[in-house]
Amino acid sequence: MPQTSNSPSPDLTTVIARNRPRFRTATEFVEAAMREAILGGVLPAGAPLRQEELAAAFGVSRMPVREALRQLEARALVEFHPHRGAVVAAISAADSADIGTIRTALEPTALRLSLPRLTPEDFALAAELLAEMDAEPDPGRMGELNRRFHMTLYARAGRPRLLALVEQHLAAADRYLRFQFVALGYQSRSQDEHYALLAACRAGDVEAACANVVDHVTLAGEQLTAFLDRPD
Repeated sequence: MPQTSNSPSPDLTTVIARNRPRFRTATEFVEAAMREAILGGVLPAGAPLRQEELAAAFGVSRMPVREALRQLEARALVEFHPHRGAVVAAISAADSADIGTIRTALEPTALRLSLPRLTPEDFALAAELLAEMDAEPDPGRMGELNRRFHMTLYARAGRPRLLALVEQHLAAADRYLRFQFVALGYQSRSQDEHYALLAACRAGDVEAACANVVDHVTLAGEQLTAFLDRPD
């Protein structure tokens, strides 16, 4: 986090410069760069996010910074405290377990509704996303591809509110997934589980596919919890 309003850290400056040309609005720009900085560890858990300093670092007014912070709060990346303002949210086993419980309730329901309506084109897109993940070294990009893969399989559910909740909690889980890729070497096992899920979907086996989703989320959560709860 910058120490003064005019001197952002070099790492954050790099993230800002990389994201600046990519977005049409100031809010999109600030939200994307902040998300990358948090997920990449440039802004660690507990770091204060002062709107004046961020506005100066990004070269924007405080309004897009405020809106971006609220969007990051919805992704469980930022927390607001009455006397401290906004801070980077901490990674915790309890929060990961909470997200996992919600996902195992929502995602099998979405898949059960969606699977009978999935098309050959949907399966082809899901397979393409898995192939991209196989070749992707960047954990940030992996998180994005992971969300797209899952949402491709759920997209035909025909329940917009349900899908909005599913996507919200996939986004909330993203920081934990990226952490697992970097710290725990989870990518290979995750991909094996993805391929098993896609095979069950292609076979039209609703029960097996839904069981795969539950196991996929549960096993990842157990691995992360064991790591976060280990004795120091």
